[in-house]
Amino acid sequence: MIHDEMDVLQDDAFPRVRTGVRADEGTPPRRRWPYWLAALLVLAAAAAAASYGTGYAFAPATAVGAPLPVQLPAEDTAVTKAAVKLRAQKKQLQAALAKQAPQGVYIVVDQTQNRLYVKKDEELLHTAVCSAGSGMILKEGSGGGRKWVFDTPRGLFRVQNRVEAPVWKKPDWAFVEEGKPIPKNSADRFEYGTLGEYALYLGKGYMIHGTLYERLLGRSVTHGCIRLGRDDLRVVWKAAAIGTPVYIY
Repeated sequence: MIHDEMDVLQDDAFPRVRTGVRADEGTPPRRRWPYWLAALLVLAAAAAAASYGTGYAFAPATAVGAPLPVQLPAEDTAVTKAAVKLRAQKKQLQAALAKQAPQGVYIVVDQTQNRLYVKKDEELLHTAVCSAGSGMILKEGSGGGRKWVFDTPRGLFRVQNRVEAPVWKKPDWAFVEEGKPIPKNSADRFEYGTLGEYALYLGKGYMIHGTLYERLLGRSVTHGCIRLGRDDLRVVWKAAAIGTPVYIY
């Protein structure tokens, strides 16, 4: 089977190759390029392709946006000495930090997340959901009376006292909050069962104690103390002795 015509190149600048018929039959005469010129163009294209990416192209690599390789200078003596000094300072700081880390059993209270942690050295012994201060402000009367802010203080504290079956001696703000008159008789301030089974006193009226309202644990609803559920309070009570550090943040 003979093909009538096979186009090798579509550009009219190149001759058409026909099989089975003469090139000048049925078509107008076309301009033919000299063979030496076509060969020269092929050789030039091959040379350009071979030189691409070798560093010997006609245009530098930056002309097409490719970054040139950067050779960093070798580390000199001054840089080496500075690196040695920094490593030594790092070891000193790590040693000083290790000395400041608490030893033995201690308690950490994250009042932002309402979480309490019992730790021994670097070991985590227990995690509990707690409740910290609400941050609310209570004012006495509508004039210039007293004002109380129910925040949990931040810082380092220590267990100053451990009391089983604690009795709450209600302060003045508790009666103001309830809208009741402040009693003149001190015996009228005592309230039983409110603080749960145990209380760890941290000073200035702040405690870690139980609560009758465990459904509110995990919320910032207290008047400044740290509240725990019954089971978690029992764990903390067994772990903490007088003098145990309590970190509140």
